[in-house]
Amino acid sequence: MSSSQIESSAFLKDIHAMMIDIDGTLIRGNQALPGMSDFFHFINSNHIKFQVASNNATKTISTYQEKLASFGADLSIDNVLTCSTVTALYLQEHFPGGKVFMIGQAGLREALTHAGISIVESLNGKVDAVVVGGDYELTYDKLKYASLHIQRGAQFIGTNPDLLYPTDEGLVPECGMTLVALETATEVQPIIMGKPNHFMFELGMKKMGVQPTETAMLGDRLETDIQGGQKAGMKTILVETGVDNRESTITKGIKPDLIVRDLVELVTLWSHHLTKAEN
Repeated sequence: MSSSQIESSAFLKDIHAMMIDIDGTLIRGNQALPGMSDFFHFINSNHIKFQVASNNATKTISTYQEKLASFGADLSIDNVLTCSTVTALYLQEHFPGGKVFMIGQAGLREALTHAGISIVESLNGKVDAVVVGGDYELTYDKLKYASLHIQRGAQFIGTNPDLLYPTDEGLVPECGMTLVALETATEVQPIIMGKPNHFMFELGMKKMGVQPTETAMLGDRLETDIQGGQKAGMKTILVETGVDNRESTITKGIKPDLIVRDLVELVTLWSHHLTKAEN
């Protein structure tokens, strides 16, 4: 460990809670990233509260919990938060028992249905909102119906702004691509539920019962994980196993509190500070 690394990571000794991105931070496609299971063992052993928080609306929270657990992560469904969950709670508050037109997959559908929101499949009838998540079966008709509903006055809601999603094949189109198309067609900007907007961060901290000053956001994307965490008042940690890296912080002008190569390096640094504090 270099002296600059140790100095920049000194805040870790005061962190008692974390919000942790999933894709690109803990896993990539169907593989765990280096040090993932040891990382969970470390935070659980040190009684650090956590929420794993994903901007991916395609998967259910149980799917994420089962997948992470299969890689050795010790967590429950209560530890998992997705932008679908946040979207459903927002709709439940603003349009209780309402109707929406949805572009998305199982994760979003399950969350909306569980919240008592009806999903309309066509142009028939008025809907309260158009809700857009990642959709691997996106069609022209889905874009057309969504555009027309928005033009007729439905609120335009995006689960997340991510343009790209890390997979085993590389970076592929995500929800943000669809939002750009609909915004172009309707000249209406979406309300974003996921990172970097405040909804997900506030809900995560509320679930953990913690304050921003004792919480760190760990993720691989500067515009969502890091910038969102900063706006929420958290400390921020960029891990270079996903979308962004040290060079990105220079080109994008977004500076996290700490940059680590992977979870292995983060645990090493954190262990150093906790051991030092005990002594």
